[in-house]
Amino acid sequence: MKSVIPPVVSERPLSMVGCGILRKEIDMLIRKNAWNIEAHYLDSALHNYFGRLANQLDTALDLEDQKGHDSIVFYGSCHPLMERLLERHHTVRTQGQNCIVMLLGYERFMAELERGAYFLLEDWALTWEPMLSEAFGKNLTVIREIFHSSHKSIIAIRTPCSGDFTAAAEAAARFVDLPLTWMDADLSHLERVLADAIAEKRERP
Repeated sequence: MKSVIPPVVSERPLSMVGCGILRKEIDMLIRKNAWNIEAHYLDSALHNYFGRLANQLDTALDLEDQKGHDSIVFYGSCHPLMERLLERHHTVRTQGQNCIVMLLGYERFMAELERGAYFLLEDWALTWEPMLSEAFGKNLTVIREIFHSSHKSIIAIRTPCSGDFTAAAEAAARFVDLPLTWMDADLSHLERVLADAIAEKRERP
């Protein structure tokens, strides 16, 4: 019987390119675990603009390639060509449909989604009105129709890294005319997602 040779694990530092929506949480986990990772964050609203997202992510990964750095990507299925981008740069991404799934876990995410929840994180709350106006226009009636067509409430998520964004969350909920509730989330699931992506990248030849 052939012996199984364990994969060679590279000790080179990794670069991570990803969405800035959970910047504080990821930075905390990098420090906690002493991961040898240099993180680079893109704007947290890019999922609203496929062209910008593809261009900025591709450019950021090109830069890491030119530096000779191994990289991982912190994004969900936020672009229809995401997998093609990963293949082009010989990299991997964190596993999960989106950042909320990575933070909460699939079951908790789906349970609230089925009740009609829209998940609000601190960074989005703080930039809510201009972000929506740029993406959907300034007609408040249209914006509210978009949200009411698929959501029944706003759930604002607090993590151990969140500041007090109560006023911003309340204003965001009023803006789209939906009731607001709160949810506390620890970082245990996000930590596993990041650790799995790091291990996957390091175990690749």
